[in-house]
Amino acid sequence: MRSGRVFNIQKYSIHDGPGIRTTVFLKGCPLSCAWCHNPEGIAPEREIIVADHRCAGCGECRTACPLGGSQAGEGPLPVRRDGCTLCGACVNACPSGARQMIGRVMTVPEVMEEILEDRIFYEESGGGATISGGEPLMQPDFLEALLAACRAEGIHTAIDTAGCGSPERLRAAAELADLVLYDLKALDEERHRQLTGASNRSILENLQMLDRVHGNIWIRVPVVPGFNADLDLWRGLAAFAATLRHVTRVDLLPFHPAGAHKYARLGRANLVGGIEPPTAETMAAAVRIFAERGLPVKTSGKARELVESRKPSAQEGAGCGCPEDR
Repeated sequence: MRSGRVFNIQKYSIHDGPGIRTTVFLKGCPLSCAWCHNPEGIAPEREIIVADHRCAGCGECRTACPLGGSQAGEGPLPVRRDGCTLCGACVNACPSGARQMIGRVMTVPEVMEEILEDRIFYEESGGGATISGGEPLMQPDFLEALLAACRAEGIHTAIDTAGCGSPERLRAAAELADLVLYDLKALDEERHRQLTGASNRSILENLQMLDRVHGNIWIRVPVVPGFNADLDLWRGLAAFAATLRHVTRVDLLPFHPAGAHKYARLGRANLVGGIEPPTAETMAAAVRIFAERGLPVKTSGKARELVESRKPSAQEGAGCGCPEDR
């Protein structure tokens, strides 16, 4: 029976494809985007997180840990510590639920049981199931099995991927998906390395391959001030996207700091601490760049309103064609 490592199943999701959806987050991602709002999905193995605000300071975790006696200090154990085998003893001993294990092995029937609970919402809203991550292509067998199980139940399927996998496995998964959500961070390879720690050559090649075999692709572009919120980067992505035949939508995703607390819980540094979400004006500028390429683009309401309000009226027209109008 196929099984995979899942770190979250989010019900009533409205941002991962059309309608109301259940999003299944698979653990593991080869990229290291500084702004990732799901850092618990990067490592493929299980991890322990600690919610300090729940911790009672009782020290039961240290008592239960087989290595607790060798750890310096007193009271609760730190989140990340040398020698930890992820046995889970500290999690089980925590009376307040402050310590949790992230990443559980689930079978396809177990995941499907949760997906099918909300079938009525999919039918009424035109929604379905989205398999996300992390990077779902890091667990290709499990991904394909989940997609096949959903299709057998008549449930609309979507993949949310950064294209980090072999073209063969991407194509196999895409053939089972009604929609592919494809994340793009930058067109320039060196800039992509700076932003994510990895090359984008295979990512772009995979997208071009996907465009030849799949008819429904949504490109998703994060907009993160201080990292990739600049005109040249957007122009490059828009020019590339415009060469593709089956991009049915571009989503511009404004950065939000909602996941910042997760870094502390994982014992990691938050590289985007203090960064504010992009302004409506910034988002509107990005919208215009993609719209000028003839791409259907969607983002938050205020930015869209700004773009709409600045379009010329029918009375203004397009000008007479003289240099002043160009």
